[in-house]
Amino acid sequence: MIPHKLSTLNIRLCVSMSMLVFFFVFSHMSAAAPTNKPLIFWVANNEVNTTAIDHTPWQSLLDNYLISNHPSGINRFSYEDVSKADQKKLHDYLNQMQKIDPRNYNRAEQKAYWINLYNALTIELILKSYPVESITKLGESFFSFGPWDDKVANIQGKTLSLNNIEHGILRPLFRDNRIHYAVNCASISCPNLAKDAFTSENTHYLLELGAKQYVNHPRGAAFKEGKLKVSSIYHWYKVDFGNSDKTLISHLAKYATPALSKKLSEYQGDIDHDYDWSLNKP
Repeated sequence: MIPHKLSTLNIRLCVSMSMLVFFFVFSHMSAAAPTNKPLIFWVANNEVNTTAIDHTPWQSLLDNYLISNHPSGINRFSYEDVSKADQKKLHDYLNQMQKIDPRNYNRAEQKAYWINLYNALTIELILKSYPVESITKLGESFFSFGPWDDKVANIQGKTLSLNNIEHGILRPLFRDNRIHYAVNCASISCPNLAKDAFTSENTHYLLELGAKQYVNHPRGAAFKEGKLKVSSIYHWYKVDFGNSDKTLISHLAKYATPALSKKLSEYQGDIDHDYDWSLNKP
């Protein structure tokens, strides 16, 4: 039998630990975006080089397992159907991408490279742990809210996490808020994983398409009982959309259908936000 004082101490410790875990997770879910600070090592580029990086293996995986016509309007990935052979192809593709020095390519090629790498790494992370209900269940640290800070790639001797790629390379070096419509976090509320691999030729088209699809879907922006609710992406990364409600609404209106654009332009109230971290499986 446990002495009363020791039992009480254990209970207090358990309660304290539970509160600590809750606070840590809550703070990560509601915190502002990670610092948008460039990793100087990756600034270099070679605009003279017009060579295209081959993303055919990634395209093949998208062709075989991405459901881009799901009735929900949200692209789904059939993780459970990915064969062992295709998992190896994905792994080989990622190994090949990590042997490349992206600094030797022009900026357009680099942009496509980093987007594809981010998305392919995310899919591999899910596949390694599947079945899993949410990417937020992954992560090497006990307190991890997802795998975004885990080192998942090694390129030119530099170990990189998904956060490094997004917040140290894509956001600060390319200064394009449409990046948020390209990188996919394998979640229901995330913008669609594009059905086409990004290339230097199609990146602008895919970013515009991703923006239109997301803004005009209820998980992007919608009115409920007269109040505007948007994706938490616009809350976390508000700085990328002008850092004010006015500039955010202007951005949304740019990609919205005429009817939605009119409602957005006339809106004067507060803006709510929400996010569903459930896995983007069928």
